[in-house]
Amino acid sequence: QVQLVESGGGLVQAGGSLRLSCAASGRTFNTNAMGWFRQAPGKERDRVATISSSGRNTDYADSVKGRFTISRDNAKNTVYLQMNSLKPEDTAVYYCAASSKYYTASRTASYDYWGQGTQVTVSS
Repeated sequence: QVQLVESGGGLVQAGGSLRLSCAASGRTFNTNAMGWFRQAPGKERDRVATISSSGRNTDYADSVKGRFTISRDNAKNTVYLQMNSLKPEDTAVYYCAASSKYYTASRTASYDYWGQGTQVTVSS
């Protein structure tokens, strides 16, 4: 059974940092795209950042460019999201996702494995 388990969420003040981790089990995703998405209350789930299987190609939402960094460690089957200079509008449930079909993908619809999510709350 494939599982994606996120960790690292929490409450932080504006301007602070958090590092999210997502550990995959049940299969390896070394040849698959992975990504982070988020959903705020009453809003749709949006792409935050994606990373190709090799880690060489990354893509970010405009709202997080220059503040967030996605990375992966294929030996550990894990993807990370370093979040700096956090803002109250970053408050959301953050989901890790993996694509079974693509080695690089930016569209939410390309991802078919999802974690349960971790809450990130940024206070002003």
